[in-house]
Amino acid sequence: MTATPLLDPTLLLPALLAAAAYTLTPGPAFLALLGIGAVQGRRAGVGFLVGHLAGDVTWASLALVAIIGAQSLGTAVFDLLGLACGGYLCWLGWQAASAKRGSDALASLGATRPLLRGLAFGLMNPKGYPVAVATFTSLLAGRSQDLSWERMPVLLLAAFAGFILADVALAWLIGAGLVRRFYRRHQLWVTRASGLLFIGFGLNALWHSTLGLWGAFRRA
Repeated sequence: MTATPLLDPTLLLPALLAAAAYTLTPGPAFLALLGIGAVQGRRAGVGFLVGHLAGDVTWASLALVAIIGAQSLGTAVFDLLGLACGGYLCWLGWQAASAKRGSDALASLGATRPLLRGLAFGLMNPKGYPVAVATFTSLLAGRSQDLSWERMPVLLLAAFAGFILADVALAWLIGAGLVRRFYRRHQLWVTRASGLLFIGFGLNALWHSTLGLWGAFRRA
């Protein structure tokens, strides 16, 4: 069988999309960014994004290490990881989708030092690692057999490109007056919609992992 090229776009694109989805899918950091942007404007929001990028790269690196490490132990381990991550995303999504007005998920965060706040938020957010693992697992599950340590640097580079593209989009988004007004008025529904997106990614991971485990069971 011919080996998959190191720079195969069909493998790198999911990594880029996973990174972009990790950044763009509304969650705690996304809501914090909207809160800062709504109160302090685009410049403060960009500072938050620059600081948060350090956390994005850190968690994406650890997520790829975990995913490729699991794959090197066999596809069954990867599929079990996918089940756990898919379940976690569904649980996280349900929390957001069922959020009530005044809950922690709706907290609007401001910061006098957005860069440092973004750095601390990105690196210290306890949900950063599991969400990164779950998101990358969800979109790479269909190519698990092609993952290897040799491809990790280019996968991480593709993920970095996804982070930058997503951050550019967010920097434009949060400065728009319409977005700021919309967020203030519909904060609850933005949170609930984010929950539905997380559930969608979780179901995708569960589907691919279940198919993988079923195939392994039939071959045994």
